[in-house]
Amino acid sequence: TMSDITDDTGFKKALQGLDYTDQRQLAARFVENVMSLATDDRIAHVVAVAGTPDAGDAALTEALHSARAATLACHTRCGSEGDWKEQAGYFVARAATAAVTPEGRQAGGPAWQAAMSARMAQTARSIDSDEDCAGQERLSQYRMLSDFLNSR
Repeated sequence: TMSDITDDTGFKKALQGLDYTDQRQLAARFVENVMSLATDDRIAHVVAVAGTPDAGDAALTEALHSARAATLACHTRCGSEGDWKEQAGYFVARAATAAVTPEGRQAGGPAWQAAMSARMAQTARSIDSDEDCAGQERLSQYRMLSDFLNSR
């Protein structure tokens, strides 16, 4: 059956129907979609590991440590300036962290948490733009999930 995701209720429900590996791969796609907002070089490696279906425990653990270190570094750089680029980078790092967090450790699962952080990154970007970047991101995520479900 063709799946067409059109709202957050359907989005969340469809994500919850996926196993951890599928969720991790989708989370990687959500992070990839906001990679241009990343401000830490470690994020690309984390996303590559997250997107590998048969990534081993050691690789995932290493990627999680790397993602957490990047998140902390970004958070520190945000400082009190409230620089939207650093804030967006911080949320991209959080999305990457969500993508490699072990199963059962976060509400809604890795794909949901990565999706929410990716939207927050776009919300930060919107501060300096007239566009509704977060709304566009949400619609992109619906498309990515629909495509993923329809490709099975």
